[in-house]
Amino acid sequence: MKVTKRTLYLLALSVALIAEASAQQFVYPAKGQSAQQQKSDEANCYSWAVQQSGFDPAKPPPAQAAAQPATTATGTTPGAGARGAARGAIVGSALGGDAGTGAAVGAVAARGQSRRQNAATAQQGQQQQQAATQQQQASFGKARAACLEGRGYTVK
Repeated sequence: MKVTKRTLYLLALSVALIAEASAQQFVYPAKGQSAQQQKSDEANCYSWAVQQSGFDPAKPPPAQAAAQPATTATGTTPGAGARGAARGAIVGSALGGDAGTGAAVGAVAARGQSRRQNAATAQQGQQQQQAATQQQQASFGKARAACLEGRGYTVK
């Protein structure tokens, strides 16, 4: 699996967001629970929230590669240049011009379009993954808060 700088950046951002969201929840023992009891209740509610939400902030989901077509080292879809060259040669000769020049122009244009499409597909996949992680994180926070409130704590 090829790990890119973008993937590492998204992973670091996800970990930072998870840590920030967990740090934003404050628990107050509203019924005079001892520190030891609170620690035990928080651990139990953490486990319960993981089971309910399917998300564990201590173990962020692995960065997944976006579902996209295979690409060459230049970021293009294999064969994009050849297809563009064929179209360019046809257009070049049909317009009474040089088929070779048309092929070269078509290949360059097709490779550029392929790169843009592949980059857009990758970005969209990363945004979807980030949104799913945020939704799971919110679900975990709600489940943990519900558990703690049920045990007599105030959670803000």
